[in-house]
Amino acid sequence: MTAQDTTTTSISAQRVIKKYPNRRLYDTATSTYITLAEVKQLVMERENIVVKDAKTGEDLTRSIFLQIILEEEAGGAPMFTEAMLANIIRFYGHTMQGYMGSYIEKSVQMFTDFQSKLAEQSGMGGSEAWTQMMQMSNPMLGNGYAEQVQKMQEQMQKQTEQMMAMFGIKR
Repeated sequence: MTAQDTTTTSISAQRVIKKYPNRRLYDTATSTYITLAEVKQLVMERENIVVKDAKTGEDLTRSIFLQIILEEEAGGAPMFTEAMLANIIRFYGHTMQGYMGSYIEKSVQMFTDFQSKLAEQSGMGGSEAWTQMMQMSNPMLGNGYAEQVQKMQEQMQKQTEQMMAMFGIKR
């Protein structure tokens, strides 16, 4: 299979959700209206979805994903601190805006890959293995997981500080 075949396959395998002017979301795969919570569930299940404006065909996927994140952040257990959000805002319009997006994406991918590797080695689901590992005290952790997590955190912090230093931004 060529790279072009893979791209074509992934595009055709997308689940299309249409957003109507009345803000309702319509899942074309099931021919039913769905909620934002159900869109979130599709994302959690790793469905390849695209959200399109029903009238114009404009791709609204990013805005719907941002809306899900906003609701999650407002829901009580936020992932992002105010300081982190302020720093992200500061990168908009900056010459390094594209780099910052790529950096965050790669960092999250590295974290996700580590979680998958942990799940594979433990024989549990990703979040279950991660939760169990984080509940254990460091001396009890086998296979160097604690050290891997610590190294990963240190590496990400060092890379972030180096990138910020390039622009004269200090912590």
